[in-house]
Amino acid sequence: MILRRALLCAALALACAASGMAAAQTYPSKAIRIVVGFSPGGPADVMARLIGQRLTATLGQPVVVDNRPGAGGTIGARAIAESDPDGYTLLLGNTSTLVIGPLIYRQVGYDPAKGFAPVALLGTTSNLLIVNPALPVKSVLELIALARARAGKLNFSSAGIGTPPHLIGEMFKQRLKLDVVHVPYKSGGLSVAAVVSGETQFSFENPAVSLPLVQAGTVRGLAVTNDVRSTQAPELPTMIEAGVPDFTSVSFTAVVAPAGTPAAIVGKLNAAINESLTSPEVGGTLVKLSVDAKRITPEEFAAFLARERDKWTTVVKGAGVQVE
Repeated sequence: MILRRALLCAALALACAASGMAAAQTYPSKAIRIVVGFSPGGPADVMARLIGQRLTATLGQPVVVDNRPGAGGTIGARAIAESDPDGYTLLLGNTSTLVIGPLIYRQVGYDPAKGFAPVALLGTTSNLLIVNPALPVKSVLELIALARARAGKLNFSSAGIGTPPHLIGEMFKQRLKLDVVHVPYKSGGLSVAAVVSGETQFSFENPAVSLPLVQAGTVRGLAVTNDVRSTQAPELPTMIEAGVPDFTSVSFTAVVAPAGTPAAIVGKLNAAINESLTSPEVGGTLVKLSVDAKRITPEEFAAFLARERDKWTTVVKGAGVQVE
């Protein structure tokens, strides 16, 4: 009986694999839809449309972008988690929808680890640790020393609760056992403006907004949060080089499909998306968005997602971050 069941399971697995291979041979035979959980015109929307144009040319079928903004991108993500796993409905996801959102919102309606099939990691973005230029620090270690000397008196800003600058700041607090105060603003622009004016003393900001201010001397850059130096600001050390061991953080943008999408279709999409990342048009746009293009396999992307979820779960629980 046990042998018979094992043989039956093996036969079913082979049948499913064969079905997936057959589907991939004719895929795509109709339009593909990429859902973006954010409003038109933003970085995620720009990347989705750019990748969509390249996929249309490569795969020979129209690729349509469908914006479904709201709740930090989780509304769009939930729609994809509930879609048919046939490769015709995809999600342009990011750190918020695939990692942070489900950790900080009580009811998102999907499990990011079980609801999606990782397809392709488009790129990652490091953050810059910036300080008000009047602050008497010129290195990360000097900022840490000042924070300890003025416990409870230094503030760091962000674009809101649960945003990357907020959670990177919380990780900074936890790893170094610092008593610093988070001050949330309604946008990244207001967060950076607070550092410029001195309302807050430091922040971990997106380089697209903060790097021009660093170059102009309006704020002082201390380090980047990636594990390698930025090509746009090679003079700035990484946090690790600056003296904080194992401190890395990147925001990412990626494509996922509903869980259960045949591996052969996922592989075909991965190859097409990775090819699109090599085009000068896509590469030039990513540089303008301060995004480092990544071309990795679905398996490598899945491992990356698992590491990101482990890291940010620890930070979110430690900080008690929750959004109603």
